Amino acid sequence: MGDHDDHDGRKVWLRPEEVDALLDEVDGTTQTVALGLLARCGLRVAEAADVTPADVVDTPVGPFVRVQDGKGSKYRETPVPTDLAASMRALADVRDEAADTPLVDRSPRTIRRWVTTAGERLYADTGDDGWTFLGPHDLRRTWGTLLVEREVEPGLVMEWGGWEDWDTFREHYLGAYSLDAQQRGIEKVDWL
Repeated sequence: MGDHDDHDGRKVWLRPEEVDALLDEVDGTTQTVALGLLARCGLRVAEAADVTPADVVDTPVGPFVRVQDGKGSKYRETPVPTDLAASMRALADVRDEAADTPLVDRSPRTIRRWVTTAGERLYADTGDDGWTFLGPHDLRRTWGTLLVEREVEPGLVMEWGGWEDWDTFREHYLGAYSLDAQQRGIEKVDWL
């Protein structure tokens, strides 16, 4: 965790197994899709609320989700895990809505509440008070950090996440490295 620069609370970065635990706490396919878009695709809450079935596309490198109207009204595409894309398509198939109707069809406020509720459940299960600080943007922050820790080219992560400024990306999204990343760094230096 880390302090926010401009308000109370904490920035939270999750380990991969914590992301899995969070996603296991959701209720139903709609919540799975919403939180999956945050944690596995790096979408902002409003972006996740706007994704339609038509936005899930297959490419030669795998499924992607199109963010039609991201922050600053900017378009981008980001990879989506195969299992999440399948859940999105299954959700689209069981409803009687047009292909341009959002899949989640809930307000950003509701999605925020889902993240908070899942965090509260995990706090009750684990006693780790870090879960009490968890918010939806922490899932985006975690996504970017985990990709860079797995040596995905930072410029590509910035493109997928819609970041244009390296300093902002570095300062606000890569502020904490996991113990695994620190261990790999230490192993590269023989005198450490």
